[in-house]
Amino acid sequence: MLHFDTDYMEGAHPKIMQRLMETNLEHTVGYGSDEYSKSARQKIREACNAPDALVQFLIGGTQTNATVIDALLHRHEGVLAAETAHINVHESGAVEHSGHKVLTLPSYDGKVSANDVRKFIDDFYADETYEHMVAPGMLYITQPTEYGTIYSLKELEELSDICHSHDIPLYLDGARLGYALASDEADFTLADIARVCDVFYIGGTKVGAMFGEAVVAKNPNTLKHFFPLVKQHGALMAKGRMQGVQFETLFTDNMYVDIARHAVRLAQKLRKAFEDKGYKMAVNSPTNQQFVTLPNDVMDRLRQHATFEQWGIRGEHETTVRFVTSWATTEEDVDAFIEKI
Repeated sequence: MLHFDTDYMEGAHPKIMQRLMETNLEHTVGYGSDEYSKSARQKIREACNAPDALVQFLIGGTQTNATVIDALLHRHEGVLAAETAHINVHESGAVEHSGHKVLTLPSYDGKVSANDVRKFIDDFYADETYEHMVAPGMLYITQPTEYGTIYSLKELEELSDICHSHDIPLYLDGARLGYALASDEADFTLADIARVCDVFYIGGTKVGAMFGEAVVAKNPNTLKHFFPLVKQHGALMAKGRMQGVQFETLFTDNMYVDIARHAVRLAQKLRKAFEDKGYKMAVNSPTNQQFVTLPNDVMDRLRQHATFEQWGIRGEHETTVRFVTSWATTEEDVDAFIEKI
């Protein structure tokens, strides 16, 4: 059986496993105060061209989103996000559990538009009863989006300008950030992300690490007293070295983007195979997630050979499904599946 369900099915990249084994019996202090974590933070700061940035390692994506959003918002505020956003659809109410409402915006293949953000904020404060409502206190976006699409640098800058003109922070969920950076359509760098976003995180769980995400705030004052909040949200590891070693490895010799580029290339190869057979791509995704609409009999036949996700409800005659490649996907597996297509 071939597997294209998601990009965190495997353990960790062999180089990371090797470094974890090499350092396994060393004695280091906890909670990310070790030398490996310090080195990883410095490498990330250099990659972001943000020498003074706060860099904090957390366990997983849901904990990261809930913790950062809780840190950025006042008690009476909510978070603006696309209606398809991960925090709105697939995080089991983690944001709401921390006491904040998700304020949804229209989604355009996973993205929000600058005009919609501006209109929501302007309309909110134009209402004389706005103090009785949940205020838009920040904007949440993902790069790439839930649909594998990416924001251009121009789009990111426009969103950043609107947020800052209304004095709210822009937060970018980078669970799959490596795959966005590795896309042929990417016209931005990690330094650009750090420049336009108040806070973002570099996803490790889905891009080669066994687990872990790295939160980055170019201005540390944006996330005051963040460490105790991380602990309150159950996102702090006592054995912080485990994350430091992983991110130090990922940010050595451009490994983070290089392994993501491999996944993106194979995803595009898979996409071409579907298009060559005349199947319709549901979304124009330049990253490692590919969405294709298949006749139900074709979908059922392919499921005898591979695992992949049904995206939404099964249609009467055809259904959209998602195929995801990862840093660990092999050329041989993709070629074998193309034969089945």
